Amino acid sequence: MLPAFGNKQHIAETDVQAFVFQKLEEGLSQKSIKDILIVLKMVLKFGAKNKLCEYNPFDIQYPTEREKQDIEVLSKTNQKKIMTYVQEHFTFKNLGVYICLSTGIRIGEICALTWEDIDTDTGIISVRQTLQRIYIMENDSKHTELVLDTPKTKNSIRDIPMTKDLLKMLKPIKKVVNNRFYVLTNDAKPTEPRTYRNYYKQLMEDLNIPKLKFRGLRHSFATRCIESNCDYKTVRNCYEIK
Repeated sequence: MLPAFGNKQHIAETDVQAFVFQKLEEGLSQKSIKDILIVLKMVLKFGAKNKLCEYNPFDIQYPTEREKQDIEVLSKTNQKKIMTYVQEHFTFKNLGVYICLSTGIRIGEICALTWEDIDTDTGIISVRQTLQRIYIMENDSKHTELVLDTPKTKNSIRDIPMTKDLLKMLKPIKKVVNNRFYVLTNDAKPTEPRTYRNYYKQLMEDLNIPKLKFRGLRHSFATRCIESNCDYKTVRNCYEIK
């Protein structure tokens, strides 16, 4: 809440609605967002009681159940097509798609991933931060800002084992890269989620693969794990579905 509302003394309903749409777009569930708004209301009521800020009740709209779509998952054929293409046409941005398919991490997490987070000796990828663009209001002027932050919940901070194929791909790269650089850019400057999402869409179009939201890579990872008879606890810890 702090990045979006921390500098405000008055929060309009439109500000809260914009916040909700932003979090839905980032993949947060309606339940998680509603929990956040409960805390926001408590803070505002406390502030109003102590004459620190104003509080006006807000009525927020969410997508209806009819608008929800089935979980999107890649077919095994299309998943193999993507992973083979990345192996044969290596770029750091293509590598990001491969990592997501192999680990189930979110778009903000892959954008924030650095080479330091990848340990090819232990075969572990450590997810410790996420990158997101947030709305900032200053003196009635609204702008956005790219923020590097911890993941949305403590359960999102996790260690994910790499597949043999992913580890084989990353080992030689890891020997020559700067650990402080971001994986997607191999540079000190990251690429933001919106830019990477557009890149991903174009890649899927070039490969003639049916439209699939970026989070579909995450769902595909979990589905492949379950199809391989991976135990639920392991999938839960990697996928972070708590």
